[in-house]
Amino acid sequence: MMVFSQRLSKQIILLSTIVLVNACAEPATKYAPDSKAHDTDITDERPNVVFVLVDDLGYGQLGVTGQQHIKTPNINALANSGAAFTQAYSGGPVCSPSRISLLTGLDGRGLHTNSNAIKLKSNNQTFAQVLQKAGYDTNLIGKFGVGKEIGVNDPLYMGFNNWYGIMENIPAHRQYPSSIYINNKQVAVPENENGKKGKYAQEMWTAKAEEYLRQEHIKPFFLFLSYTSPHAELAAPKAFYQQYKDKFEETPYVGQADGKVDHYFEHFYPDPVEQPNATMAAMISALDSYVGRLVAVLKTQGLLDNTMIIFTSDNGVHAEGGFDPSYFESSKPYRGIKRDLTDGGIHVPFIVRWDSKLAPNTLVDVPIAFADMLPTFAEMAGVEDLVNTAAINGQSVYPLLTGEATSMPDRLMYWEFVRQLGLDTTASVTQAIRKGDFKAVRYGADAKMGLYKITEDQSESKDLTDSYPELAKEYLTFFDKQLTSQ
Repeated sequence: MMVFSQRLSKQIILLSTIVLVNACAEPATKYAPDSKAHDTDITDERPNVVFVLVDDLGYGQLGVTGQQHIKTPNINALANSGAAFTQAYSGGPVCSPSRISLLTGLDGRGLHTNSNAIKLKSNNQTFAQVLQKAGYDTNLIGKFGVGKEIGVNDPLYMGFNNWYGIMENIPAHRQYPSSIYINNKQVAVPENENGKKGKYAQEMWTAKAEEYLRQEHIKPFFLFLSYTSPHAELAAPKAFYQQYKDKFEETPYVGQADGKVDHYFEHFYPDPVEQPNATMAAMISALDSYVGRLVAVLKTQGLLDNTMIIFTSDNGVHAEGGFDPSYFESSKPYRGIKRDLTDGGIHVPFIVRWDSKLAPNTLVDVPIAFADMLPTFAEMAGVEDLVNTAAINGQSVYPLLTGEATSMPDRLMYWEFVRQLGLDTTASVTQAIRKGDFKAVRYGADAKMGLYKITEDQSESKDLTDSYPELAKEYLTFFDKQLTSQ
């Protein structure tokens, strides 16, 4: 494991934890299953998928990517049993555009806005709808965050047969939510009402996923397990916190305990945290424990061999609720954090375990991105004909996930982020391109563009604009065209 960790720590890894969940109820959507076109039966041998997506996990916060202080043995084992994609990218540097890119196959060129205020449109096609039509049971557990209008862009309408979790981003900040949704019906969590902390959200999501995995499955399933940590607020069960308490240097977070609001984040995370670093470590170790539980259930149920497990994060590490991402070198070896388009904001861990296909300790160095997932899952399900590939920006990387291919042609990847000054006010637009060995970043239309050889300069510190004038001109022209076409 140590050799594998050392190899990974030298490369770019995209980790996104996503869990795919099964469902039973039929949503009212134009992408509803078509039994005539794509019928399945009990002999269906297509793989199951458990897509585990975690929230704001930094690339360098796992043992398998070089972290020395936070214990993640189960996630390390997941990578050692399968493949680590060392050049994986999220769909954006914040939650909502990243998740919509994942669901729809669109990158920054195709999204109707690249701010965190974006929601799904009713005519967006999602991978859940494609898989549902292909005969998969589709199930969402945890955070949705990209739609809230029932019958327009809610999880059932967007292709999940069942869902259990939190609809919107702000309520998802709470680690002990007072209410959740079950198939679009909001229900109370009595154990967490009136400030009580009886049920930890991540434990709730895991228990529901375990319950689903233990059910009898006639169809192949796609379980999308969308955790709501280690996003702030900072909170973790006592059993995980105790192993890190008093182990690190700490600056207590006061929240609004002194009655002051120095930054709008205090509105989101008002409660004080005595030891933010220990709490963050505990949150990550808790997630690691939950991943281990999922693998154990799959093994017990005889599902492990033909289930593809994917683990990744929706963007880079945050600096909210009292946490200092520099303390654990949470973005190492990359520069930047959440909301940045340097690699620290969008380069994520991406681990795939599929026992019947992937050899242990596999490294995949090919750049991939969230927008690739829709066409990838369509190819997996044998329904490429359901996807208008001309209308999306991603491309299928299914041969990489099966181990049948080790390379793909270079192609241009694009990210864009509209930074919000407050909850509603927007400011400058940040843009980034990755193609082959090179990456370009520009922080605003009037800002100087930086050009980097990302495969050699992971910290994006050596601007090569003057060394590659023609390439720089090409990328700058592309940036300007994207802004003027909006």
